[in-house]
Amino acid sequence: MENISKENGWLRVKSAIAQWKKKFSLSYLFGGRVLTEDFFIKQSKLFLLIFCLIIIFISNRYYCAKKLTEMGRLKKEMVDLRYRQVILTIRLTAASQQAKIEELLQEKGLELTKNNTTIYQIQK
Repeated sequence: MENISKENGWLRVKSAIAQWKKKFSLSYLFGGRVLTEDFFIKQSKLFLLIFCLIIIFISNRYYCAKKLTEMGRLKKEMVDLRYRQVILTIRLTAASQQAKIEELLQEKGLELTKNNTTIYQIQK
């Protein structure tokens, strides 16, 4: 009797293994039959939620990378504009000082004029 129950137990194990191999074959997985299992059917909403979250995460990552490159470009442009602003401010200050001096000279009645010739001549 004990021998029969052992054989019966082994037969159950062998049939379970054979059924498992048959159930989890490549054609079973890639054919889509695995999706008809109770676990996948019950958790389909969870899988859909996870899929949507992954899509949102990936799109957010691309959006952030795009914004970071745009910020870098704008920072570079801002530095260039600051340099241009400093140069223009210096030129404007110099021009306004010269114009003020000429104006004061005319008000005081002094007949000094701007020298248009170079002071030093460079010779070879």
